[in-house]
Amino acid sequence: MISSSNNPKIKQLRLLMEKSRLRRETGLFVIEGIRELEIALKSGFRINELYLSPDILRDKEKEAWFREQSRMAEELDSCLYGKLAYRGTTEGVLAVMYGNNIKPADVHLQDPALVIVLESVEKPGNLGAILRTADASGTGAVLICDPLTDIYNPNTIRASLGCIFSVPTLACTSEDAYLWLSRQGIQVVAATCQATTWYNECDYRKPTALVMGSESNGLSAFWREKASHEIKIPMKGIIDSLNVSAATAILCFEALRQRNG
Repeated sequence: MISSSNNPKIKQLRLLMEKSRLRRETGLFVIEGIRELEIALKSGFRINELYLSPDILRDKEKEAWFREQSRMAEELDSCLYGKLAYRGTTEGVLAVMYGNNIKPADVHLQDPALVIVLESVEKPGNLGAILRTADASGTGAVLICDPLTDIYNPNTIRASLGCIFSVPTLACTSEDAYLWLSRQGIQVVAATCQATTWYNECDYRKPTALVMGSESNGLSAFWREKASHEIKIPMKGIIDSLNVSAATAILCFEALRQRNG
């Protein structure tokens, strides 16, 4: 059982949790928690290294299944686990995972397609919340264009409750995203403050990509020029925009409402 934070494996684990550059260079990232790891495994992600704290992990059936999915499993002292895990003494599971670097061409959409496109999203918590909305609304894919945050940031994984693994999520350039959407025959609907069309006046029964801008700057000229439609959400107060995750939820469930009659 590992009990020292000076153990080389623990040092590497901590660096993967803290350094986005290392995650990009190695193609590895860290998951914490039973639910998140279970969703990742069922979605086709693979374990590189598994760390369990037997004193904390009470679900022995899940523990046995996790061990079966891993080529290597280490046991952690509960005190050390508490220092490593964001949620302290809960659940007792940490895993180093292989990233799943899919490209737009690897995504297969159901008809009519619903896709979320996020341009230069900055905050991991917002990205995680949007991924929960994507899962709940049956969105086929989330394209993160020119990202300012790491997809596998631990805060993104936590905020998504594991939905980052259940919804195809990939990073690409805006140009590549638009080219792929065009080839798929998907209309581009851009959410902007300058639009003259209300969000519920647009027809989302067609294959649709909902394009959302960054928290600070909104959408770039590129997406506004490429958009089939620009839409906006009514704002009755003194501010002119919603948090990007809240706005995305409104648009996704309006699309779902229209499609479900």
